Amino acid sequence: MKKLLLGDQAIAQGALDAGLSGVYAYPGTPSTEITEYIQVSHAPVHSRWCTNEKTAMEAALGMSFAGKRALVCMKHVGMNVCADAFINSAVTGVNGGLIVLAADDPSMHSSQNEQDSRFYGKFALIPTIEPSTQQEAYDMISYAFDLSEELRLPVLMRIVTRLAHSRAVVEIADTPRPQNHLSAPADPKGWVLLPANARRKNVELCALQPRLEELSAASPFSRLTKVDSPRAVVACGIGYNYLMENCAEELPFTVYKLSQYPLPKKLLAELASKHRELLVVEDGQPFVEEQLIGIISHEVTVHGRLDGTLPRTGELTPDNVRQALGLPSAQTFKPCETVVGRPPALCQGCGHRSVYEALNRVLADYPDSRVFGDIGCYTLGALPPYQALHSCVDMGASITMAKGASDAGLFPAVAIIGDSTFTHSGMTGLLDAVNENSPITVIISDNLTTGMTGGQDSAGTNKFEAICRGLGVSDEHLKVVVPLPANMEEITRILREEIEYRGVSVIIPRRECIQTLARHAKQKRAAAEKKE
Repeated sequence: MKKLLLGDQAIAQGALDAGLSGVYAYPGTPSTEITEYIQVSHAPVHSRWCTNEKTAMEAALGMSFAGKRALVCMKHVGMNVCADAFINSAVTGVNGGLIVLAADDPSMHSSQNEQDSRFYGKFALIPTIEPSTQQEAYDMISYAFDLSEELRLPVLMRIVTRLAHSRAVVEIADTPRPQNHLSAPADPKGWVLLPANARRKNVELCALQPRLEELSAASPFSRLTKVDSPRAVVACGIGYNYLMENCAEELPFTVYKLSQYPLPKKLLAELASKHRELLVVEDGQPFVEEQLIGIISHEVTVHGRLDGTLPRTGELTPDNVRQALGLPSAQTFKPCETVVGRPPALCQGCGHRSVYEALNRVLADYPDSRVFGDIGCYTLGALPPYQALHSCVDMGASITMAKGASDAGLFPAVAIIGDSTFTHSGMTGLLDAVNENSPITVIISDNLTTGMTGGQDSAGTNKFEAICRGLGVSDEHLKVVVPLPANMEEITRILREEIEYRGVSVIIPRRECIQTLARHAKQKRAAAEKKE
């Protein structure tokens, strides 16, 4: 059977066909569509959104402990959040197959940085795989689950935005593999990382590394195409796709398609010994390039991102790969001069607009005020016309940065955080502030959904007042408002009162996201028409 699928959807379908029992994820572009595809498939698979990537990783590890196959999905910065559980999962090992899917975002289309998740695989000493096409993304999932169960290790799968969000025809299996039965771990003590057990498991993990290199060299997704030429190209992931797009008719140089890590050092050293130059084509950071420089003869010149043959930052494109190959420039269409870039903006009717309008009115009377922002669609308040934010660093940083600035003597310090981000990683920061009764004002802008990534469920919906009370925020300084222009007088009054209070205060402006509101209204109309 053939289907036209996004790269994300191919991964999801591959997981379903490989006997998946549970997918665990926090929505983050460009990984979100994997979990959404599984959710709408109505397959008998656990597929609820998690509070953050760490809880997702731990839940997936728990499913693996029980012998079932699990997939955990996130964007690249989510790897930072789940790193504790992820690194330790390599030491415990797995029981049922476990794949960690990291969707990297070169060029930062919707991200704070360009980090390359392959470094996490190297750090954890586990196998990492990287598809070049949607078909490979589908095929690799089954391979990765089998590899995970063979080695008793998690497997990291790394994709990039262009692969995640582009479509291709994918050949899928006619008969899905059945799910695993419940089973107990072969080494129960290995899951208890007391030092005595962890030391033993660490020795085992390190001893396995030569075997992992052999498996990388023998990977069915890697291949060597020899050409009589002084030059060779090592192409990784989508880089190989771009290479073949430029050299589809005939390869003028030797090409090694690299799809699995750790780096097969012996194979690459032998390849280098037969050529004078190596070009490394990889999307992301110079992960392979740096390692190659360290393992091959200095007589072989290595080109790539480090020497400027390819751009040091940003994503690969067929055009910059073509230039790096030294091929004549291809005929391209000139950009239309009448079309100009349009920055993103908060939706018309969005409740965040009223929040920023009120905040700017009040803070105009406080010239030394600073507003610490967070990750979400409300981050667009940093742009015109509001220009209301002074920082946005990572998930949950708004509250802790406001606290730190307040500790330094800054007044007033205001934190603005979304509902989903608050439960993701803002609650612990609020507890720190409560424990010192720090003079900060926290605004939890609640639009009843995870709006930035398309309207997924938010973990704390209808629970925020209870959460704040449980963390120690007093009822007197816990206020809920409806962010509408008609309520501007009430909102500004409450903001002034709580800013002047020299302790922790929380204001929750609550109104449903305008996008999900329209979607829900459409669903209700459709349901009513169906009844008629």
